[in-house]
Amino acid sequence: MVDERFIMHRYKATRLAVLVGVVLMVASFTYGYVKTGAMRWDLFVILSAMAVAKVAAMFYYRRTN
Repeated sequence: MVDERFIMHRYKATRLAVLVGVVLMVASFTYGYVKTGAMRWDLFVILSAMAVAKVAAMFYYRRTN
């Protein structure tokens, strides 16, 4: 049997880890753009995919709840 608090702690930890990852990716993307003037398209594509997934999930959960 799994305690509800365990599930919530795991959810919050995962959310925090994703947030830290996104902030570091944005910082790396911005630093590379400012330093060299060239865009890192690989980081841009990953950040865009994460944003699209987040918005799609928000719309889905909003519609189903």
